Amino acid sequence: MSNRPFSVAVTGGIGSGKSYICRQLADAGFPVFYCDEEARRIIIADADVRQQLTALIGEELYTPEGTLQKPVLRAWLCRGAENAAQVDAIVWPSVANAFKAWVAQQAAELVFMECALLFESGFDQLVHRTVMVSAPDDVRLSRVMQRDNVALETVHKWMALQMPESEKIARADFVISNDGVTPPNLDGLLQQLLAEASKEVTANRSKQ
Repeated sequence: MSNRPFSVAVTGGIGSGKSYICRQLADAGFPVFYCDEEARRIIIADADVRQQLTALIGEELYTPEGTLQKPVLRAWLCRGAENAAQVDAIVWPSVANAFKAWVAQQAAELVFMECALLFESGFDQLVHRTVMVSAPDDVRLSRVMQRDNVALETVHKWMALQMPESEKIARADFVISNDGVTPPNLDGLLQQLLAEASKEVTANRSKQ
């Protein structure tokens, strides 16, 4: 990572508001790579990934015209962590390669990645620092139920597929509270990250 921009991953459990934080970063002018969006693109567009997923889940995953049947994929994932891990093993290597290529094209000193399954996927090894967006369980449940119009039981199933909040907090370099009461202030965090990015650039130049 020494010759690349200083990269920071933003993660958080479902309903934590990590996408909200990343929109703030993008609005402030920082490049942001969205892992979930790239994964969705790959699942649809990458012929090799499509073939592997079809072999794993079944022919019903895609229509004859090639359209992804999202309910089929969602049902497979909700069966348990083992099923989700099998899908991740097929999709995430391509997402990692896409992120590396994207970072290499960026001119900014500081760039960000949004990744829901940051530690589960091992993508924390692709960046310099990690940021965890945290929110109380009841707030997260309410947000997802309203956003996706789903039942409480469904949200609990989705949460069960992710690493516990406490473990993510313990592993992250920084934690942002997004409880829905006090708007997160990113100024201090950005100042620290920009300072680290500047030091990284200076150190890299001294090696050349």
